[in-house]
Parts: sequence; C-alpha cells; structure tokens
Amino acid sequence: MVRDGYIYAAGCLLASVIVGLLASWPSALPVLLLGAFFLWFFRDPEREIPALPGAVVSPGDGKVTDVSVVSSEGISRQRISIFLSVFDVHVNRSPIAGVIRDLRYQRGKFLNAMGANSAEENEQNIVTVDGEGRTVIFKQIAGLIARRIVFSFKVGDHLACGQRVGLIKFGSRVDVLVDRDAAIRVKVGDRVKGGATLLAVLPATPIAQPIHAGRAGEREAD
Repeated sequence: MVRDGYIYAAGCLLASVIVGLLASWPSALPVLLLGAFFLWFFRDPEREIPALPGAVVSPGDGKVTDVSVVSSEGISRQRISIFLSVFDVHVNRSPIAGVIRDLRYQRGKFLNAMGANSAEENEQNIVTVDGEGRTVIFKQIAGLIARRIVFSFKVGDHLACGQRVGLIKFGSRVDVLVDRDAAIRVKVGDRVKGGATLLAVLPATPIAQPIHAGRAGEREAD
C-alpha cells in the first residue's frame, strides 16, 4: 500500500464522522466508500520481475494503446504507450536496470491520456536510463484527471529492473521508448502489469576487444 492511500482514507474517515454527527450516519456512507476506494486505488502488489538479459518491462499497469516508431530528440525509436485507468495500479517501475542519465519535468496540459497529442502536450516526467550500453526513455504522463506525478529518484541514481520509482495519481499514461532494433513483445490491446510484463528485448551490445600491447609491439618489430 502506498502511504498516500492511508492519508486519503484517514481524511475520508474523519469527514464521515463529522457528517454522521452533524447529519446522519447513512449520509456518511458515501464518504466511507470513497475512503475504501482510496485504499484500493493506492494498492502496491508485489511482482515477479523477468530475469532475462535485455528485458524491458512495463513501467505500469494498463492497456497498450500504441506501438509505433517516433522521433525523439532527433533519434528514431520505437514507442510503446500504455493507458492507466482509475482502476489500474498506479505505482510506476523502472523498465530496465541502469543509471538515470537525464530527468526532465515538463509542464503542460491535462488532455485525455488516450489522445495522440497527450504524449507531447500533457504535463509529464521524462526519465532517461542507461544500462548495459543501451538507453531507454520512459515518460510518466498526466491525464485528464491526474494532477500529480511522483518520482522518487535523481540523476545518477542506480535503478534495478522493475524497481518502484513513483506513481501518477488518478488516471494517466506511460510511454516507453526503445531502440529500433529492440524486439517488441506486446501489441495494441494487450493488458500489461508493471514490472512483470515483458514489453521488449534489447539485443546484446557487442563488447569491444582490447588491443594487447605486447602483440602490437611484435607486429611492429616484424
């Protein structure tokens, strides 16, 4: 359970007591039900993270609404978009293991997160993670109802694949951008779970072979 759930639920419990004392206890029932909803909304279940080299896991629960090729900062990448309704778990997780190289918060609109323009125009947090020679970008994008994005780390921090990193409150979207040569494992319409669903697999980065000084010297002598 995310701490916010207890805070919202406690507020509803207090409000229901006040309503019950000033009006009637049946009148307090809707407020109690709202408190129960907050406890359910801010749930934070454990997940089994795929142990696969090059794994890119979903940063959130929801429905895949788009898989396409886009240009990001002048680089062509594959983008996977996931819509989170108010009924989904809203805890976000890191899609790969690596180091946060860039973190940028972009102020913007609060359009419907399912709309195509929301990826560029909505308020969002853009996180760039480098891991094993690969760069993955993921975005926490506010939606029509969402008004707060939470991210708990800073540039230079190390993240594990599937590690909890924050959340978006009350309906939103997450985008994952990977290299063009990544093998996509999901399609539009699929339901995914944060940290547990494999979105893509990144091919291994070739390791440069070191040059041995001794052998180089021998070739020069020849």
